[in-house]
Amino acid sequence: MTTAEGPPPDAPIVPGPRLGLRANAGQFALLVGVSALVGSMVGQERTVVPLLASDVFGVAGITAALTFLVAFGSAKAVTNLVAGELADRFGRKPVLVAGWLVGLPVPLIVIAAPTWAWVVAANVLLGVNQGLTWSTTVVMKIDLVGPTRRGLATGLNESAGYGAVAAMALVTGIVAERAGLRPAPFLLGLAFAVLGLGLSALAVRETAGHARREHEDRGRPDRPPWTGIVGRATLTDPDLSSASQAGFINNLNDGMAWGLLPLFFAAAGLSVGEIGVLVAAYPAVWAVAQIATGGLSDRIGRKGPIVAGMLVQAVAITAIAVSTTFAAWLVAAMLLGLGTALVYPTLLAAVADVAEPAWRGAAIGVYRLWRDLGFVAGAIVAGVVADRVGMSAAIGVVAGLTAISGVVVLVRMRETLPRARATVS
Repeated sequence: MTTAEGPPPDAPIVPGPRLGLRANAGQFALLVGVSALVGSMVGQERTVVPLLASDVFGVAGITAALTFLVAFGSAKAVTNLVAGELADRFGRKPVLVAGWLVGLPVPLIVIAAPTWAWVVAANVLLGVNQGLTWSTTVVMKIDLVGPTRRGLATGLNESAGYGAVAAMALVTGIVAERAGLRPAPFLLGLAFAVLGLGLSALAVRETAGHARREHEDRGRPDRPPWTGIVGRATLTDPDLSSASQAGFINNLNDGMAWGLLPLFFAAAGLSVGEIGVLVAAYPAVWAVAQIATGGLSDRIGRKGPIVAGMLVQAVAITAIAVSTTFAAWLVAAMLLGLGTALVYPTLLAAVADVAEPAWRGAAIGVYRLWRDLGFVAGAIVAGVVADRVGMSAAIGVVAGLTAISGVVVLVRMRETLPRARATVS
């Protein structure tokens, strides 16, 4: 018989979830694999879709050709915001599964598209897919590892995702050169979507309990209103808002790299295969280096790598604009990947340092809203400037904006890691 004082003496003790990478190694590794599948959905487009615009659908003007990226970035940004709030309120796994259901028809629509508008519509769905799945996988990994290994967790998450982006960009470039721009490259994406849905629905376990455990261990107050979280991450908190603007500019230059650079290299006379190598080199270095840079930020802090990474990106983008040979572009692309690796997982870890477990998903969602609106800004800035004064000038403008962003972080952002260490000491 159960009394008001508690369960009977012989009731089994049900342990709560354990935090830490080692304690959750199996689920963490599974989520790394799911992140790779999420990245593959974007990678199928990085080389091929910009070329579809010009070679298959005859889209005139760079701004018009980049409408797919505006659609993708807008949908992904808004979905990030919704995904973070939904994950906090209803759990992580349902959001992840819903994201795969939305992404499943994307490759089929691109394969069957009779007009460019269909490709743009498919990229709206792809943006929703990425917002739901990528946001959720990174939050789930942070849930599992607890407060001391966030940089490593985000580094492994982004490494898996962008490693898959790079691999798929390279593979689809090779496949497209041999078998055409459609349908072969997108059949790979369809297979990855089916696999991602199956693993998420059948093998991934809910991690919201781990976030609750961390919240209870830290004894922190309940979450502020959602509007307060939006305001803090957008403007009022110097650390969160600095991270949001840096993420915005980082993805502005990534949007330029995705949408404009394949056209820039094609105009220089490179083959589809060569373009695929260059397009893949940047996220490949980004992916591999993030394994080290995420863990490095757990030891030396967040601010230094973020500032350094933004400035390295600015130098690399400038080098792309002024170079004229495949070898020089390859070196610059690799340098761009290194700079991005310093920034990408570290910004996520910084946001997680500041946000409490009870509103972590929402805070990351707001950060990712602003970060992925950078895709939209990158497409618009690169397209408008390129149509008016040329592609090299557009690339140079993006380099300047990236350098300014690094200076903003240097001046405004405080170091977030000591605060996180003090909390758990």
